[in-house]
Amino acid sequence: MAARQRSLSSSIARWHGDERTVGSPLNDAEVVALRRTRLFGATGTVLMAIGALGAGARPVVQDPTFGVRLLNLPSRIQTVSLTMTTTGAVMMTLAWLMLGRFAVGQSSDSSSPRTSANIRQTAGKRRLMSRSQLDRTLMLWALPLLVAPPMYSKDVYSYLAQSQIARLGLDPYRVGPAPGLGLDHVFTLSVPSLWRETPAPYGPLFLWIGRGISELTGENIVWAVLAHRLVVLLGVGLIVWATPRIARRCGVAEVSALWLGACNPLLFMHLVAGIHNEALMLGLMLAGTEFALRGIDSTRRLVPRPVHWPHNRTEWITWRPLGMLIVGAVLITLSSQVKLPSLLALGFVAMALAHRWGGTIKAFLMASCSLGALAVAVMAVIGWASGLGFGWLFTLGTANVVRSWMSPPTLIALGTGQVGILLGLGDHTTAVLSLTRAIGVLIISVLVTWLLLSVLRGRLHPVGGLGVALGATVLLFPVVQPWYLLWAIIPLAAWATRPGFRIAAITVTLIVGIFGPTANGDRFALFQIVDATLASALIVALLMLITHHHLPWRKLPEPESGDNPEPGPDGESPPVESHPTPGQARAVSGGAYAESP
Repeated sequence: MAARQRSLSSSIARWHGDERTVGSPLNDAEVVALRRTRLFGATGTVLMAIGALGAGARPVVQDPTFGVRLLNLPSRIQTVSLTMTTTGAVMMTLAWLMLGRFAVGQSSDSSSPRTSANIRQTAGKRRLMSRSQLDRTLMLWALPLLVAPPMYSKDVYSYLAQSQIARLGLDPYRVGPAPGLGLDHVFTLSVPSLWRETPAPYGPLFLWIGRGISELTGENIVWAVLAHRLVVLLGVGLIVWATPRIARRCGVAEVSALWLGACNPLLFMHLVAGIHNEALMLGLMLAGTEFALRGIDSTRRLVPRPVHWPHNRTEWITWRPLGMLIVGAVLITLSSQVKLPSLLALGFVAMALAHRWGGTIKAFLMASCSLGALAVAVMAVIGWASGLGFGWLFTLGTANVVRSWMSPPTLIALGTGQVGILLGLGDHTTAVLSLTRAIGVLIISVLVTWLLLSVLRGRLHPVGGLGVALGATVLLFPVVQPWYLLWAIIPLAAWATRPGFRIAAITVTLIVGIFGPTANGDRFALFQIVDATLASALIVALLMLITHHHLPWRKLPEPESGDNPEPGPDGESPPVESHPTPGQARAVSGGAYAESP
């Protein structure tokens, strides 16, 4: 049985490229390069923040920059502002790529035996930055965007309008901003015309939070937007807290997972700058997943023995795993009350629990029914306490009116419709769209079912199953927005470490992050976009030429053997990055998901 378990564990490790490395502190040259890279990226986000004064999604009314000479200048030179925003985004993205030199550990050969000696030998080939260095970089890059106008999207104004509708005692799942507030309302004026008549597609927890913000800020757009940014910060904080812990559970270097996930340019551009509620959804989902898996890992059956207080006080600890599992399940359910797709995490937690209980049909039913009942109870409490009920279940398809080219089913339907028009067969785009979207949903259902069964049988780690399932959901969803990609990138960054996955994630981030989003919430003429793009390319090329010898555009030379890195100029002397050895990696099934020594 033990041999079979080791064989299964080895095959799983080979599949997702399990990384077991120990990073070393950066040497003097690398610390200097890191500081310059950090400053280069921070300069980019500062440019983004300044450019957003003219190229951001500013409100139609109550614009705080209106009439202020210096702050109102960018709005009068929109092409220049757009150039600054684009240049800043490219600089931040390039800095992120250079930062990867200090964040991605050296993966050992998956075909060689994973012994302690092998791991120590491969560990010395790559030095990693410390968590504190990466955390400071993340905070420094995010700070300028916290006070900037919303960018790349006007969704935050829909949040304000829908929350105000709930504050007035109306049902935001029945009326949209225009009929609920009126076309001349301060919030409705800033909502894109496409969404002025549509009800809210978000969960009751998010609208409950939004209603509280509306009660505090009234109809002041600036304070309401800043309050929603605080909610985004809470979500980002939960992401930063949970990602390294989940990464350790999967045997992945913390800084590698944080660099690819939490420091991803898409997060800065769309969650922090764009103020999207995905930050709260992902934060609650990841934190809940960590708590739930921690509870499953802690004991074998999660069935505590009776406690006769106070005679057997030590037995109280047997209740802690059950408590962590419940807390995790509640957090995941709360995340689904922001946006529903995160509820997939509860399914994978249930399968991990059922596998822990033996992987039988009885275990499957017990785990699924118990966690499902808990989720329904939490949803009922949220619906009752917020007064919004379950109306959100009937507005989940609101966003389907958008025909997003990033969604393969939608793109296929649009292409087929155009072909039909060219052949003189008429425009059948709507009919084909219904068919392709239905096929996409069917494929998602089949794939997610297969992934759940793989976790139940111990063939797949639940974090990997969740990441793949969310990736398939995003890819085949009727509507895909650039920030949706973070649903999959962040959990997969904590699980999969094969170079192929990293390259794919980086490529998607570059394409979608820089070229995917619209210029911003405002409308720009084509010549303005072209001029800004060309100017940005020229500026970035010039910056690369100037900083050629000052930034790590190329791999830094390795120090001579035997050199011990000393603290850098900034006083940073990061400790050795410690990661679990194959025999120490935490596993959901007590060994079935982990590499064995």
